[in-house]
Amino acid sequence: MFTLPNLPYDYDALGKYISKDIMQLHHDKHHQTYVDKLNAALAPFPELANDQVGHLLRDLNTLPEEVRVAVRNHGGGHYNHSLFWEWMSPNGGGEPTGELAAAIVERYGSFQAFVDEFTTKSLAVFGSGWTWLQRNMDIMTTPNQDSLVTQGLPAPLLGLDVWEHAYYLDYKNKRDDYIKAWWNVVNWDYVAERYKK
Repeated sequence: MFTLPNLPYDYDALGKYISKDIMQLHHDKHHQTYVDKLNAALAPFPELANDQVGHLLRDLNTLPEEVRVAVRNHGGGHYNHSLFWEWMSPNGGGEPTGELAAAIVERYGSFQAFVDEFTTKSLAVFGSGWTWLQRNMDIMTTPNQDSLVTQGLPAPLLGLDVWEHAYYLDYKNKRDDYIKAWWNVVNWDYVAERYKK
């Protein structure tokens, strides 16, 4: 059985940029629902519930056909959100340093140029989805709760949830304001750890 991970900080820790109300709704309701529906779908297949969700997503086409859509949607939601909480920190923001910073500058010319490109692609997601930074410094988007690992790609270094449930209570329909605020809580230390691995 999959379980909802604890947040690595208090609900109100990102309050200036992402409110306690959003964090409680997003974590306790939306993420919990993905976990619950994934568990319900896999109940007839207990051997699958012992695997890691990332493995299930990577091997999606080998799963029983009747659970593939649920694993893709709810497993993807669980996987993506479990990382998303780690990609934010009350001590976040600023710019990365070291090898990660060098790789970003080599690819985009400057950190600000990277931020601008990532933001542009995030704003261009139609409806609901995610924006991802890959290890090779490509920026990609996926619809819904689709995951890069389902496409056979490496796990992302960084991801941004651009579903309305991630920001609507704070920013209404202003996705641009949400994205601008989110840069102030990005946990670059965690991103750098993922880059080194």
